[in-house]
Amino acid sequence: MSVLVYTESEKGNFKKNAQEAVSFAFEIAQQMGETVTAISINADNNGSLGLYGASKVLEVKDDSLTTFNAKAYASAIAQAAAAEGAKVVILSSSADSKFLGGILAAKLNAGYVPNVVAAPESTAPFVVKRTAFSNKGFAHTEISAETKIIGVSNNAFGIVENETSATVEAFAANINENDFGAKSIEIDKVVGKATIADADIVVSAGRGLKGPENWGMVEELADILGAATACSKPVSDLGWRPHGEHVGQTGKPVASNLYIAIGISGAIQHLAGVSSSKTKVVINNDAEAPFFKAADYGIVGDAFEVVPELIEKLKEFKAQNA
Repeated sequence: MSVLVYTESEKGNFKKNAQEAVSFAFEIAQQMGETVTAISINADNNGSLGLYGASKVLEVKDDSLTTFNAKAYASAIAQAAAAEGAKVVILSSSADSKFLGGILAAKLNAGYVPNVVAAPESTAPFVVKRTAFSNKGFAHTEISAETKIIGVSNNAFGIVENETSATVEAFAANINENDFGAKSIEIDKVVGKATIADADIVVSAGRGLKGPENWGMVEELADILGAATACSKPVSDLGWRPHGEHVGQTGKPVASNLYIAIGISGAIQHLAGVSSSKTKVVINNDAEAPFFKAADYGIVGDAFEVVPELIEKLKEFKAQNA
């Protein structure tokens, strides 16, 4: 038996959350005295997962799975779990993995807990710590089902190198038309920019920027930092920025290492969606803005003066350390 982990990829490349999921799986496997088996779907460089603790990689190559489909992917993962006799399955807590998690739980008659932030406190009974109440608290949840599915919160456990010699085996999942209850006809994605889900740094702005014409300095700051750009809900509602950049409880969750909020007051819904970020920096001219209570660092000042100066300082730093 082994701990099975599904490793997400895009265009053949493993996502950061795949490396984190394998690292997490290795920690659990150590506690249980088992090994880690990863399953990849149309990914390249599968042997690289051994760096994070995978002893075996089941490599699925199937043209019908080129585009993510929750039902079909869940079917492939369920078949791998059966083949490996896995009673613990690890996923990320991305939107895709949460979509397939419930379907996979039904197929395996498993208990499923997403948003887990730490390795189990105990494996007998099996207890995990997860975020609750929109990241405002934690719940210690016991999974009593024989088969357990755990979704690891993004950037919670971290990527840990546990170098192992991984064997790569072809795995032919039996996928048929019944596994495709719905199909994606077309997918429009932003290209050439860091994505909010995968970025280590996110630069976000709100109505304090006064209009879309002022977003140039936000994009310039993000470009210097290699960051993703984001915005508050009112900004996307006004059409200043695309809805895909809206972060918060009703938008995309953010769990970056650094979150910079410019001209965002800090409504409770926004704070709930970004609270998992490790370091939060706020720039706002209102010293009473709620965001300052949640921030690790705050600058009370006019964004139109502070941000350009920050950009220049970062340019100088990069030039001196090139």
